[in-house]
Amino acid sequence: MFVDRVLVKVEAGTGGSGQTSFRREKFAPMGGPDGGDGGRGGDVIVRGDRNLTTLLDYTYRDAWKAERGQHGEGSNRTGRSGEDIVLPVPPGTVVRDAETQEFLGEVMEDGHTILVAKGGRGGKGNSFFVTPTHQSPREWQPGEEGTARTLELELKLIADIGLVGQPNAGKSTLLSVISAARPKIADYPFTTLSPNLGVVPLSDHRSFVVADIPGIIEGASEGKGLGLRFLRHIERTRMLAFMIPIDAEDWQAELDQLRHEISSYSTELAAKPFCVVFTKLDLLGEHYVPDIEAPGAFGKYAISAAGRMGLDVVLDAWWRELLAMRVEAEKPARDAQFLP
Repeated sequence: MFVDRVLVKVEAGTGGSGQTSFRREKFAPMGGPDGGDGGRGGDVIVRGDRNLTTLLDYTYRDAWKAERGQHGEGSNRTGRSGEDIVLPVPPGTVVRDAETQEFLGEVMEDGHTILVAKGGRGGKGNSFFVTPTHQSPREWQPGEEGTARTLELELKLIADIGLVGQPNAGKSTLLSVISAARPKIADYPFTTLSPNLGVVPLSDHRSFVVADIPGIIEGASEGKGLGLRFLRHIERTRMLAFMIPIDAEDWQAELDQLRHEISSYSTELAAKPFCVVFTKLDLLGEHYVPDIEAPGAFGKYAISAAGRMGLDVVLDAWWRELLAMRVEAEKPARDAQFLP
């Protein structure tokens, strides 16, 4: 089951209390205060784990509490700090405070961590309060409480290419052919109810990730159909492939409608590089790329996933575009190396 949004209650550990203690030794009858400090409470940390692809685990357990710190002891012994709790999430997870909607961070890669609830500080023991005029203090401090909050975890898939199209445009079929992913395929609309990721292998150890997004219909940017729930997954893609079935009634109107829904949802998303891919070419029995207006597109292609037609051309085009984007992104860093 694909789960991309959950609410999780977390509570960091309370700090241990300080100790009131005085030395009691055979040859030190006037031993001074030696109460130790309390230990720090454990933190709650969110960490990226590339082995995860969903937030499903947090539907089974939605409350997490870190260990509290131990109290201080005599002989100036500080209490043991509480163990931290680490919540593993898939890369691409956005973390917010559910009550205030405060943005706490975004896990973008494996091992990336975000501190979401800080453990309480341990209290001071009576040895901390010693002064020249107050040499036998009995004061001590209780430990501070750890932060408690409800987190909203929202997963946005990270992929190089997002397949965008209306229901039954052939997105799932294409993904199943070019990768090892096995999305559900059927001849009725909205077969795909959750996004699917697939790694596309090329020669020379090259590869990239493609995301199959559930069908977008008119009004999706306003929540119609599967709507906003899955449009946000396209935000993480580097570029878009608008997929138009060759048997569509009006190719231009279908492309315009898809681009309108994307731009209505996010102008930043609409500015990403894109291409147009006509699918189901096997219905024509010949290679034909329809003439369509797509200003700014880096290419127009026609394929048949079922008939394995035109796939090499479009995959090579995607790779070249991704490579060019990578070179462009690295250019500022290279230029900085030669600055005086």
